[in-house]
Amino acid sequence: MATAGLPTSVTRWRTGMDERGQSLSVFVLVVIAAMFMTAGLVIDGGQYAATVSRAESVAAGAARAGGNAAATGAVVGAPDAAAAARAARAYLASSPGVSGNVALSNGRVVVSTRSEAATIFLSAIGIDHVTGTGKAEARIVDSFGR
Repeated sequence: MATAGLPTSVTRWRTGMDERGQSLSVFVLVVIAAMFMTAGLVIDGGQYAATVSRAESVAAGAARAGGNAAATGAVVGAPDAAAAARAARAYLASSPGVSGNVALSNGRVVVSTRSEAATIFLSAIGIDHVTGTGKAEARIVDSFGR
């Protein structure tokens, strides 16, 4: 096919060498990549927020269970710290997907928890899971509020 004497725009059109389609393809790829990253941040960010919330709520529940168990002994004037620790550990053991520690310190039941969740999009860049932590404490008091 002879293209001599034709304007450049017609020559590009006839030979299929228009660069506008190529730049549009690059733009579409960049937009799709940005949308993929945004979706990844939203979904995996939600995973992280749920993991932190789960760890915090289990820590609070375990500390509350420990405080309640100690309150039974407090009615007779001697709070039972060992019962508080047992109750908090039992609460932790009954919470799937959450691990933690229970400690007694200065008349308090201190619970620290940790929870993990797998990522969906971030695993493509090497981040396989997100970890959330929680901490709560309950004060063990006797029946006189000391």
